[in-house]
Amino acid sequence: MNTLTLKQAQTILDAALTEARAKGYLPMGVVVLDAAGQTKAAAREDGASALRLDIAAGKAGAAIGMGVNSRALALRAKDLPTFFNAVASTASQRFIAQTGAVLIKD
Repeated sequence: MNTLTLKQAQTILDAALTEARAKGYLPMGVVVLDAAGQTKAAAREDGASALRLDIAAGKAGAAIGMGVNSRALALRAKDLPTFFNAVASTASQRFIAQTGAVLIKD
């Protein structure tokens, strides 16, 4: 497994924010986590709500923890709400099974 560098994390963060602006999304919070689920880079745009980074970290943590993107997790959570609620309440890292996280693998 390759180690995510700070420069790579910042590039991912910048690209995500650029794409959000191009698509006209509301102000975003973006978090880039490493393979261990630890924050490598984070930014909250002007005007984004106070919880944006917490939410982004929860979505990213769920994707890393389960090994799939958050869109797939959200679909699974609809069929297994009890399981996903149990995981969210017992996981040692933030865990939000909602769309918005992209899992990048090398």
